[in-house]
Amino acid sequence: MSKDFEIVIGLEVHAELKTRSKIFCSCSTAFGAEPNTQVCPVCSGFPGMLPVLNEQAVECAIKTGLALHCEIAEFCKFDRKNYFYPDLPKAYQISQFDLPICKGGYLDIEADGEKIRVGITRAHLEEDAGKLVHQGDITTTPFSLVDLNRSGVPLLEIVSEPDMRSATQARAYMEKLRSILLFADVSDCKMEEGSLRCDANVSVRPRGQEKLGTRTEIKNLNSFRALEKAIEYEAKRQIEAIEDGEEIVQETRTWDEAKGVTRSMRSKEEAHDYRYFPEPDLPPLRISQDWVDKVRSSMPELPEQAGRRLMEQHGLSSYDVDLMTQSPQILQFFDDTLRLHSDAKAVSNWMMGDLSRLLNQNGMEIQEAKVKPALLADMLNLLDEGTISGKMAKTVFEEMFASGKDPQTIIKEKGLVQISDADALLPLIEEIVNNNPKVLQDYKNGKEKAFGFFIGQIMKATRGQANPEMVNKLLKERLDRE
Repeated sequence: MSKDFEIVIGLEVHAELKTRSKIFCSCSTAFGAEPNTQVCPVCSGFPGMLPVLNEQAVECAIKTGLALHCEIAEFCKFDRKNYFYPDLPKAYQISQFDLPICKGGYLDIEADGEKIRVGITRAHLEEDAGKLVHQGDITTTPFSLVDLNRSGVPLLEIVSEPDMRSATQARAYMEKLRSILLFADVSDCKMEEGSLRCDANVSVRPRGQEKLGTRTEIKNLNSFRALEKAIEYEAKRQIEAIEDGEEIVQETRTWDEAKGVTRSMRSKEEAHDYRYFPEPDLPPLRISQDWVDKVRSSMPELPEQAGRRLMEQHGLSSYDVDLMTQSPQILQFFDDTLRLHSDAKAVSNWMMGDLSRLLNQNGMEIQEAKVKPALLADMLNLLDEGTISGKMAKTVFEEMFASGKDPQTIIKEKGLVQISDADALLPLIEEIVNNNPKVLQDYKNGKEKAFGFFIGQIMKATRGQANPEMVNKLLKERLDRE
């Protein structure tokens, strides 16, 4: 990226709220149902149908606002955002325009080696649109089908200030926001199902210039990787265009994952193009302080609070804490394991290392794993007792992950008990030293590799089951007698 330009990024994140029914009707929000089976005259836009606001969606918005240090509005209203799209049956979306439910918050992140506070402009409630399912290709007659199951699902749109200066910072913001939404229990944040998606506003400007450049909006980024790659590409595209004397136009673009490029969709609409006006079928919403206080008192532990607890009580680093607080399920796994095994750093290391690797390889969430906290704690206790070595523990862990068997059973089945008996090891050490007089002479001459050779032979002879620490100690004592 050019050192002469600065990237300016703001994000608009859409989170589907964790309610059983839609925001203005009683239809189910369950994911994966047959197309158009979760619709009614209200969410499918029949004339004359009246919306009724879902109270739980409002509480989810209040929770999110409190978690993001926002001001919760005492008075807010809904508006009609008018535009035509095939999956928007009413030809308008019920949203919030000038009086949103939350405003003026912030989110602290750490990225690019520095701590950054990203301002939250607003968070507002709105209904989701339906979904177009495209069929056919250039060899046939292409057509699109409309599925309205998603129409009317409650959304919270969280709009940041343009405070991020790199794709890395944008990704860190999105990851931190996801963890907050998960801990607050307001969204399942399943990006692969579309319940968390992001639009990125990207512009560039010469370094030192205060005036913002012309921005473009990249729509519907549904993975952290896509967010990062799309911003990197778009910033590079804009810089190269400016350096070639071209003018950046305000527009909406889409990310082509296969080709790794952004492509123009349409010119960017301004607010007046949507012809916002107050929703006549919904009364303004008044939120009392008592209601806010009630929601505040029910808030669970959030990532920042959990992070402080892990640092103060268990001495974990900020890096460890970030990984342990990615989701409430990960934190619960850590806490449950720690009740059975007191070494917090060891628990964290196995969770961040082997467990994380196997979960990623298998596309699983931690709550889906056959390895449970009690099994990990049992294995770590056996490791501390010297029953198994670190190398054996990795074998045991992989088998636990695959089968869910307890470590004692796996150790017995695979014959993995570590040999820690000096009486059993000393004759073997003596034999290997006596059978390699040349290597013994090399050791006497100060060649360090000779010691490693003896260790390797002993471990080979015991099929890796000898206690490495004891082998080192006994071998050194034997060689020092020469």
